[in-house]
Amino acid sequence: MSTVSSSTLSGVEAAQAEVLSKSNLAVRELVLNRPKKYNALNLNMVRAMTPELQAWEKSDLAKIILLKSCGGKAFCAGGDVKTVVDLAEDGDPNATKFFEDEYQLDHLIATLETPFVAIMDGITMGGGVGLSVHAPFRIATENTLFSMPETAIGFLPEVGGSFFLSRLDGQLGVYLGLTGKRLEATDVFYSGVATHYVPSSRIPALEARLSELENATHDIVNQAIEEFSAELDNEPTFSLSGETRKVIDHCFKYDTVGEIVAALEKEPETEFTKETLDLLKSMSPTSLKVTLQQIRNGASLSLAQCFKMEYHLVQKFLQGHDFKEGVTATLVTRSKPNWVPNQLSDVDDSKIKQTYFDAPSPLRLEMLTSRDFKKYPHRKYMLPSEEDIKRVVTGEAADVGNYALNRRQVLDHLLRERQGKQGLKQKVSEVLDRKTVENKKDGETLKWVY
Repeated sequence: MSTVSSSTLSGVEAAQAEVLSKSNLAVRELVLNRPKKYNALNLNMVRAMTPELQAWEKSDLAKIILLKSCGGKAFCAGGDVKTVVDLAEDGDPNATKFFEDEYQLDHLIATLETPFVAIMDGITMGGGVGLSVHAPFRIATENTLFSMPETAIGFLPEVGGSFFLSRLDGQLGVYLGLTGKRLEATDVFYSGVATHYVPSSRIPALEARLSELENATHDIVNQAIEEFSAELDNEPTFSLSGETRKVIDHCFKYDTVGEIVAALEKEPETEFTKETLDLLKSMSPTSLKVTLQQIRNGASLSLAQCFKMEYHLVQKFLQGHDFKEGVTATLVTRSKPNWVPNQLSDVDDSKIKQTYFDAPSPLRLEMLTSRDFKKYPHRKYMLPSEEDIKRVVTGEAADVGNYALNRRQVLDHLLRERQGKQGLKQKVSEVLDRKTVENKKDGETLKWVY
C-alpha cells in the first residue's frame, strides 16, 4: 500500500495510490484509497479502474471482482465536483471528459460477465452510487449512508440515476431523486438500492469465503453472501413504509414538480410532509424540473440510453448557472445558494424540455461495450419488487396457478423462489399490509388494491 502523498506523484502514479489493485486467490479487488477526501472520485481514479476491469474480464484467473474502500467513514462520497466546476469555468475539456469516462466505467461495471461485488460500507453518494448500484451484488452494512443529493447543488442525479431511480418500487425513486433524502443501513437494503445487508464485522470473513469459491457463478456468489447476511428480525423496519410510503406514492406520481408540491401541501401536516416540502423548497428549481423529466424518461430507456441522456444533460448544466452556484455555496462559502431562477413558478416546464432535452449538445457518449439491458439482469438476487409480489398475489407469476393465495401461501412462494432470502419476510409482509385486502367471500385469500 502506497504511503506517498498523491500531490508529489505523476497522474498515473497518483491514480495508483488513490485506487489500490489487489489479488486474493480468485478474487480481484479494487480499493478506493482517498480517505481524507471521503474517496471522492476523480478522473485519475476512473482511468485507473477501467483498464483493470477490462483485463480482469478477459482473465480466466479472475473469478470475482470486488470493489471496496480503504476504510474510514466513506465508501465513496461522490465525484470531485469542485474540480469539475473549476475546469468547466476555465473552459477545460476535462470537465466533460470526467463524466464521459465515469459513465463508461459505470456502464462497464453493470455489464461485466465476471461477478462483481460492491461493498458499500460507509457514505455512498453520487459517483459512489454509480460505481455500485448497477452491479449484481451490492452490500450495505450498518455504516452505509446512501443519498443522491445533486438537486441541492444545482445538478441532477446522474451516474445512471435515470435508470435505477425509475425502477425502484412505486414513486420511491422520484422521491429520493428530488429530495436527496438520506437512507441508512437496512433502509438502503429495503429500498432496493442494495441487494444484501451484511454487518461490517462479517465482511472480512465474507471476503475470505469469496476468495475460496472454486466455481464462482453468480448463483454461488449470491449463496455465499447470503450465508453472511444479517438476521433482520430485530433490525429496524423500512422507514419509508406504511403511511409514509402511501404519501410518497400519492404525491410523487405527478409529472410536474408543481403538482407534486401542491399534493404535499394538501396532505395533513406531519413531520414527514413538512421535511419533504422544506427539502424541495431548498433545492434548485431548475434541477428539480430536469430531474423529474429525466427519471420519467429513464423508465422506458435502456441503461446505455440513460447514460447518453445524462451526458447530454450534464453538458447543459456545465454551461448553466446553478451547478457552479450550488457547488460554490455548499463546498466553498458554506452559504445558502442563490438559484436563478429561484422560484419553481419562474421555471417554465416547456422551456426546460426545449433547452435541456430537445436542443442538441456538442458531444456524444459512446460505451466501451455493446452489452445493454432495460431490466437489471441479476435482479433475482435482490428482494422481490412490489411488482414481483403483485404478480404472485394476482396469479400473473408463471408458476402460481389460477387460484387465489392467502398470505402464508404468497410468503412461502416467494421464500422458495428466493431461497429463503434474509429480509424477504419483512418486505413482503409490509407490502401485503399496504396493498392487499382479504377476499370477502372466504375471508382468507388476498386481493390486490390498485
